[in-house]
Amino acid sequence: MAADRAVTPDQGQKVSAWNLPNILTGLRIVMVPFFAWALWAGGPWGQDSTVARWAAFGLFAAAMYTDKLDGDIARSRGLITDFGKIADPIADKLLTGAALVLFSLLGELWWWVTIVILVREWGITLMRFVVIRYGVMPAGRGGKLKTVLQAVGIALLLMPLVPVVGAWWPWPGWIVIGAATVLTVLTGIEYVRDALRLRRDFLARGGA
Repeated sequence: MAADRAVTPDQGQKVSAWNLPNILTGLRIVMVPFFAWALWAGGPWGQDSTVARWAAFGLFAAAMYTDKLDGDIARSRGLITDFGKIADPIADKLLTGAALVLFSLLGELWWWVTIVILVREWGITLMRFVVIRYGVMPAGRGGKLKTVLQAVGIALLLMPLVPVVGAWWPWPGWIVIGAATVLTVLTGIEYVRDALRLRRDFLARGGA
């Protein structure tokens, strides 16, 4: 299918930052405070306000969909921009970070899990900016799987089904988040290794 191929703009052609993928990314950032408010209003596992908790789940699901959609559009239409490269991961980190911090504040997730994930996520993001002079580090399969597991785990914890199915319900979310945490640490180590290798290869080619 044509949509499966990344379209590259003609050489010398500048892609405007004001395009649909970047608008979707900006919309995702705007959604973060509304998502945070709905999650906080929902209370622990939706016991205070089931409607607010489902609203938080809906906002998170919509944000995750726009994350996939803006990437697909940018690649298929050749609309990849420097702004998008910076704003897209920041939007993801803001949404995921807000969810994890609020889970911990609500007593639904251990703080050490939130801290480990956030330190890794923001640390690797900063490292990407530092080593960009040496080259670009693409996301590997492990990193993509980590992102999927984090999203699924957060979605499971967001759903206010405890009053319906019993107190066991948080366990599926905890299990998935646990797997995501392990993969988050492992892929973080891999990215550090790749960054060191990228710098070494750059200097070996005579880069300054």
